[in-house]
Amino acid sequence: MATAYHNLSDYDFNSVPNAENMRFGIVVSEWNYNITGALLAGAVKTLKTHGAKDENILIQHVPGSFELTFGSAQMIQSGKVDAVIAIGCVVRGDTPHFDYVCAGTTQGIAHLNATTDIPVIYGLITTNNMQQAEDRAGGCLGNKGDECAVTAIKMIDFKEQLKK
Repeated sequence: MATAYHNLSDYDFNSVPNAENMRFGIVVSEWNYNITGALLAGAVKTLKTHGAKDENILIQHVPGSFELTFGSAQMIQSGKVDAVIAIGCVVRGDTPHFDYVCAGTTQGIAHLNATTDIPVIYGLITTNNMQQAEDRAGGCLGNKGDECAVTAIKMIDFKEQLKK
C-alpha cells in the first residue's frame, strides 16, 4: 500500500510481541541526518515502547546509505543482534547517482535477507524531494522508523515461532 494511503506510525499495538528479550542493531546513515536522525529516534522509541531494553539496542553510524549493507553485514557477523534495522535517506538530485545508490542498497539488503539468518529491515527512504522525506520522518505521514521497529520485532518473533 502506498504511503499516501497509510500513516507509517499507525499499527495495532496489541499485534506486536513483547521485545524485552530481543536484541536489535540499528545502522544509520549520516547523510541527510536531519531525516535519518528522526527515523532513528522513532525506531528507538517504538522498540522501547514494546519492552526493548537500552542495553539491547546497538546503534552504529555509517557515512551514507550505500554503506548500510556493509554495516548491516557487520552487525550480523557480530552475533550481538537478532535483527538489524537499516536506516537511510536518498533524495533525488540532478544526476543518476540516486538510481545507483537506491538500487545498490536495496539489492544489498535483499541479499542479506536471502543469505543470512538475521532479518534486515529496510528503512531506506527514497524520495523525489526533501519535503517527502520530512513527511515520512515524523511528518504528516508518520515515521518510517516506527514501522521499521515494529517490523523488526515481528520478524524476530516470526523466526522464534518457527522453532516451536
